[in-house]
Amino acid sequence: MAKFRKIGILTSGGDAPGMNAAIRAITRKALAEGIEVVGINEGYSGLINGNLRPLNSRSVSNIITTGGTILYSSRCPEFKTPEGMAKAIKTCEENQIDAIIALGGDGTFRGATDLTNHGIPSIGIPCTIDNDITATEYTIGFDTAMNTVLDMVGALRETCESHARCNIIEVMGRGCGMIALYAGISSGAVVIAIPEVPFDEDYAIERFRHAREIGKRGMIGVFAEGMSLNLDHKYSEEFVKKLEESTGIETKFARLGHIVRGGSPALRDRLTATQMGANAVSCLLEGKSNVVMCVQQGRITSVDINYALMLDKMYKGKLQDGDLDNFSPDAIAEMKSACAYRQAKMERLYRMSFEIGV
Repeated sequence: MAKFRKIGILTSGGDAPGMNAAIRAITRKALAEGIEVVGINEGYSGLINGNLRPLNSRSVSNIITTGGTILYSSRCPEFKTPEGMAKAIKTCEENQIDAIIALGGDGTFRGATDLTNHGIPSIGIPCTIDNDITATEYTIGFDTAMNTVLDMVGALRETCESHARCNIIEVMGRGCGMIALYAGISSGAVVIAIPEVPFDEDYAIERFRHAREIGKRGMIGVFAEGMSLNLDHKYSEEFVKKLEESTGIETKFARLGHIVRGGSPALRDRLTATQMGANAVSCLLEGKSNVVMCVQQGRITSVDINYALMLDKMYKGKLQDGDLDNFSPDAIAEMKSACAYRQAKMERLYRMSFEIGV
């Protein structure tokens, strides 16, 4: 079993409900193993600048109920430079930090693998509301975000029903449409638009027209923000104008934005974060590093970060020449199978949403 004097915890990138539950679990699990814990404020920026604070059992009391991150977060381009990395390593050496557990998304994991390569064992925990880490079936924050969307859609639906209106609601997700797809299905949306599946605009407009003709008063469409990112313009807002002009249905637009990131974490996020946090400490003690905690087939397991990052690039179509050179044919085949499974699942749910949406 590996020996550690002290481990550091940092949160990086966008905050996600459940991050605090993971911080709490890591801290208490480490303390139970006789390991000191230090919180690193403001992510990799705090690691460079030595912005640290000790964590104990009492300092993490009750944070399981709160959203955001008590360790704060920031973007840190300097960490990607040799000078920034040297400062981060110096902070670890001067404060006797033997390992890092980093909470965030793919950018956070790239930082964790850089630390590992420089002699600081590191483990990643996937915390992003988008659920866009391909190696894991679930990321911390996703369930809370979907429930927040459901609450907001429910409030808007009541007004739509009262006034016989339609409301097109844009939700966060960047290039991933999972929040829009899952929340759209669960809220009874007439139309859902996500970047992973081609969107037939004329068919979507006809669905709204048909829904009105058969007597539906209040109507909802849920669009992923990635529709605009891919097309380089504000697609959701433009669709509202086209829908109203084509059908005569009064249509409003709502962008939920960052409100979807906030709020007290739902049960699944608290539980998953707690399990991943405790398991991350166990992995360190077992001598593992440069891994990310993942949910696969309903179980929490550790996956090599380099594999996880490359799988993500493959699924998102961002592979470059030479990226797969260090992977075996079997590993590449496994990646392709995982990408195909995820895409097929999205397409299956998307088709179902249109079958039951009116």
